[in-house]
Amino acid sequence: MPSRLKTTFAIVDDHPILRRGLREVLNNEPGFEVTHESGRAEELMSYLNTHKPDVMIIDISLPGMSGLELVKHLIARDPTYKMIMVSRHDEMLYAERAIRAGAKGYIMKLEVADMLIKAVRKVLNGGIYLSEQVSEKLLLGMAYGAVQFSGSPIEQLSDRELEVFELTGYGNSTRDIAEQLHLSVKTVESYRARIKSKLNLESATELMVHAVKWVEQEKQPEV
Repeated sequence: MPSRLKTTFAIVDDHPILRRGLREVLNNEPGFEVTHESGRAEELMSYLNTHKPDVMIIDISLPGMSGLELVKHLIARDPTYKMIMVSRHDEMLYAERAIRAGAKGYIMKLEVADMLIKAVRKVLNGGIYLSEQVSEKLLLGMAYGAVQFSGSPIEQLSDRELEVFELTGYGNSTRDIAEQLHLSVKTVESYRARIKSKLNLESATELMVHAVKWVEQEKQPEV
């Protein structure tokens, strides 16, 4: 039985090797203990019916419900939850989305070993953990009344549009995406139309090619 004198953690990541790495970093810290691991959002939600870990470490890209959607669901369920998102994705594209969703921190997976404990301690003390670069971007956005885009058209996509775009890049059909996101086929088609408009793409084929290239590029840093 875990001691309540310890700070407890739940980890959600669909890659067993990465889960193990996160677990080792946390369990090696005195007073920290990982009490739950899962590969899907739905498994964590079931666990939370009977437990409340002090901090949850959540991957953005999960099968089924995405990490961003999971965070939104959990904040609606209990605004006191403390969640830190980890991802291979460019932090300039995802960190602000994670904080808007309700997370208290965002870490790139390549930096987890060095930054995770620092991020956890800041979140436990009531703060928000972001890199200096992202923090500066958000402050500039507040100062000037608008977020300054990094220059990537992808950044103009809404959270749901970005999710549809990524699932498209993994080769999912419109019907597949509708089933995974619990949306109608017509709604997914509407998202795809908006994505094509924002990215200046002419056809469904062009959208697929663009999405596949983006996914492959995003996957490269992950070991």
